[in-house]
Amino acid sequence: MLTAKSVFQEILDDDEAFRLFCSIAASGEAQGGWENGRIAALLPPGMDYLAPRVARHGADEDKHGRIFNALLHRRDLTPVPVPPDTDYTMILERQGIGLSHRKLSADDRLDEHDVVAYLAHSRVTEQRASEQMRMLAHYFGDDPGIGKAVRMICRDEDNHLAYCHEELLRLAAAGRGREIKDLLDASAAAEIRVYRDVSLAVMGRMAEILRWPRAKAAVITAGIHGMYAWERLGGWYRMVSLRMPERRGALDGPAPTPAAPEFA
Repeated sequence: MLTAKSVFQEILDDDEAFRLFCSIAASGEAQGGWENGRIAALLPPGMDYLAPRVARHGADEDKHGRIFNALLHRRDLTPVPVPPDTDYTMILERQGIGLSHRKLSADDRLDEHDVVAYLAHSRVTEQRASEQMRMLAHYFGDDPGIGKAVRMICRDEDNHLAYCHEELLRLAAAGRGREIKDLLDASAAAEIRVYRDVSLAVMGRMAEILRWPRAKAAVITAGIHGMYAWERLGGWYRMVSLRMPERRGALDGPAPTPAAPEFA
């Protein structure tokens, strides 16, 4: 039976498919780490209270990138270049979502709207990351090869999502509610399209590597389009709602910094 678990199990069992999967994941996490590090350094004076949390977010993303590379190393595999049509982070940037690398590479301070845009974008993308990692933790949390890494990343992504909810609610209470809603809506509308396109690109390459029959590839493609249709019809609302998380201050405190192989 074709399920999300069976598809990922095939990827996990094949060196080339696993190599591509981890390379894409590691690249995305490294980009996120750099972006959060730059945002922490460029926060406007009135919002510099966020610096430790943004820096912690970036440190977590860097750690995740190292974990995915460590998983490759354990199987004597090396990363491969990430195909441009699978680069979720950069495609979102080209859609105008989040803060551009050009802005973050400069030394000018961000303004408050930039910070709100960053948090709104993160709230949407961290929803996706949290859901994906919860799925992997459900199916593979006890796997001897990747289980420990999956569980750790899953906890971190849940913390990132909680942090975004808390900070956006604080800003909404300070009078930025309409701005936040508009940014969340725009981010979610773009994200669901980009996620569909990237998913199709990734699964297309997996189909080639794993030599899936046309019928199997067609079913997976249909499932991706079906997910997009559901999200467009209303599933995207889960990405734009805000609620105070059970865990407050999820990113308070120093980031842990053990070596990646220990986590993997």
